[in-house]
Amino acid sequence: MRRLNGQVQHFTWGSVADIPGILRREPDGLPWAEYWLGTHPNGPSTLEDGATLSDLIHADPQVLGEASRSEFGTRLPYLLKLLSAGSPLSLQAHPSREQAVSGYARESLLGLPTSDPTRSYKDDWPKPEAIVALTPFEGLLGFRDPHETAGLFEALGVAQQLASVIGPLRDRRAAPALQEVFLDVLSLAERAHLVDVVVAAAVNHLEAPGALGIFARTAVELDEHFPGDPGIIAALLLNRFSLQPGEAVALGAGVLHAYLRGTGVEVMANSDNVMRGGLTKKHIDVDGLLQVVAFEPTVPQILVPEGTDGVYVFPTSFPEFELWLVSPVDCTSLDLPRTDSGRIALVTSGRFELDGDGDVVELLSGQAVFVPAHEPVSLRGEGQLFVAASGA
Repeated sequence: MRRLNGQVQHFTWGSVADIPGILRREPDGLPWAEYWLGTHPNGPSTLEDGATLSDLIHADPQVLGEASRSEFGTRLPYLLKLLSAGSPLSLQAHPSREQAVSGYARESLLGLPTSDPTRSYKDDWPKPEAIVALTPFEGLLGFRDPHETAGLFEALGVAQQLASVIGPLRDRRAAPALQEVFLDVLSLAERAHLVDVVVAAAVNHLEAPGALGIFARTAVELDEHFPGDPGIIAALLLNRFSLQPGEAVALGAGVLHAYLRGTGVEVMANSDNVMRGGLTKKHIDVDGLLQVVAFEPTVPQILVPEGTDGVYVFPTSFPEFELWLVSPVDCTSLDLPRTDSGRIALVTSGRFELDGDGDVVELLSGQAVFVPAHEPVSLRGEGQLFVAASGA
């Protein structure tokens, strides 16, 4: 069991105080968007002696566990994060494993360095992910049924002005209609005034009950951060979801999404492959998006942890990761789950003592350890401790 120090990512959309609060640090006025725990080269975690977690794994791959090594080799398959959005992230989707392998190979053959801002595939891995809310959390996830979306535009009173864009939502089968409208929205530069038409109408419906009010508030909130951006109309094609602390969502390949605000614990495959589809000044690869995005309507599924006696698992099914929550119901000793996998344990509140064969480590909020496979650890304390492990 080794103490682990993560890497802060100061992306512009981050909030100022939430992650420093969890890490027990003073805010410095910068946006603290993410805190990474893992081996990703863009933010590798370090041990107390200054070595990286990658160094430890390369020196002794057995710390990953047999199943993980059989499935993924000597690479830690997951990345654990704190994420705190003070403003909306870009609309984005992630590739499947097959798409990532072929896309990475294709862009490598073209000679694009991984640092090139026009490159979509930074590695050959998929990027399924799950996020658990620590605060009330808002986001967009998956396409709403197109007939329902058409009805919401009609309720705003803008269907006639937007007929050239949203007409297919009523006239075509769901997937082709969504793809056609989404592609048209990405080319709205010459009809940018249509975004202003939607937002102006939405202002008059902010207090409307139910889905219409949510629809209107989403348009106005996004316009505050991305005034006149065609991505606002693209975002209105998606479902909006809300999480209370302890609830989660998980998403696989091809699901268009954007986190809007809130703080949570995120776990994902160890990848940086992001295909952006709007609400950003970064590169948008339209052809790449059309190959990756799943244009089928979906309904977000809110996940709650399953288990008893203070040890709970979030019901995801990705081979790269599994996420557990340990929150003791009293002060009795509990066993850290998944001894067959290398694990990262992160405390988000409270205080815990972890005992690994007599090696006792105290963890306060914001502190983390890496626990090798087959090392049994018992813990005692109060608060919340998250455990990431391989899903294999």
